[in-house]
Amino acid sequence: MSKSNVVIGIAGGIAAYKACGVIREFTETGDNVKVVPTPNALRFVGAATLEALSGNPVDTEVFSRVDEVQHVRVGQEADLIVIAPATADLIARLAAGRADDLLTSTVLVATCPVVLAPAMHTEMWLNPATQENVATLRRRGVTVLEPAHGRLTGKDTGPGRMLEPSQIAQLARTVLATGPIQRSLEGKRVLISAGGTQENIDPVRFIGNRSSGRQGFALADVAVHRGADVTIVAGNTDALDTPAGAEVVRVRSTAELEEAMNARAAEADVVIMAAAVADYRPAQEATSKLKKGQADDSLSTLHLVENPDVLRGLVERRQAGETDAVIVGFAAETDNPLEFGRAKLTRKGADLLMVNAVTGGKVFGESHNEGWILGADGSETEVPQGSKHEVAVAIWDAIEAY
Repeated sequence: MSKSNVVIGIAGGIAAYKACGVIREFTETGDNVKVVPTPNALRFVGAATLEALSGNPVDTEVFSRVDEVQHVRVGQEADLIVIAPATADLIARLAAGRADDLLTSTVLVATCPVVLAPAMHTEMWLNPATQENVATLRRRGVTVLEPAHGRLTGKDTGPGRMLEPSQIAQLARTVLATGPIQRSLEGKRVLISAGGTQENIDPVRFIGNRSSGRQGFALADVAVHRGADVTIVAGNTDALDTPAGAEVVRVRSTAELEEAMNARAAEADVVIMAAAVADYRPAQEATSKLKKGQADDSLSTLHLVENPDVLRGLVERRQAGETDAVIVGFAAETDNPLEFGRAKLTRKGADLLMVNAVTGGKVFGESHNEGWILGADGSETEVPQGSKHEVAVAIWDAIEAY
């Protein structure tokens, strides 16, 4: 990865302590980080801490280091600006084009991507003034991320919690690579399956696969920040952070996943089958742990039956008029990926198919992905290697253009 000049802005809110994690996310990949807090931010996190984490001096005022013309230079040299937390007050000042401290001056000068991670009480976030300020910034090309729903200051819970540092960094890097996140999915309902399914052999053992669910969750993450109402039907994805604002339905087996997808497909505008479902399951699930080496060693030979084809079933429901959603599938291939992918697309009847070459342990559990997006209209789009969020952007671009 190329190294970037990253400005981390910090506004004066209790979530300022999380900015330390955001700084670490960028410094650990070798980026040059300049921290620009507001004066109030230093009431929550000291300058010494920020300087130690970033390796650079910390200033807040436009009159600091006047000989270096910092209020102009910092913004001019930045490749990316990430503000976390972005409070209601800071969002209002940015929307008004204020330049009354070093951070607002830096943003006003900058021509690079700017990403805001809001953090405030629910009432502040939902206030019409804040929402109008957010809309103004988004119209100007600033990426304002959706806050998480969770515990706030005190006993309050609701939307307004700042995203976790790893989520902010990943989305900010995606913006740097692919451009600002536009609200192009406002009003759309999206249903995504993610992760691998598991088919029980007995209470201890199961048949599964290597899917981590990262690509499905990345698709959901990008969709949320594009404005969609997102539901994830998630198999084995416990290690992943839930995308802000998405509803997650936990399942285990292919049968459970099929039931959850079918129950929600009718209301969806887009259905993406990113889950790696098990093709077969044991004909019978033992109620107690099977023992090896006994006269009746049931583990030596497993009798399997075929699982339902969830993707094909969704297409058939559309053909029956039960949904009019755009349907997208995935194919993981080890040999002749384009040939087998094209055949699968025809066989399943989906609109688009993301084909991954997984030879040598590629893709599953990895942070990066690549492949091809095949269309039922005969189109073929190569997706170069990138983070799974960057690949998600390419997939969503293809869906929206379909």
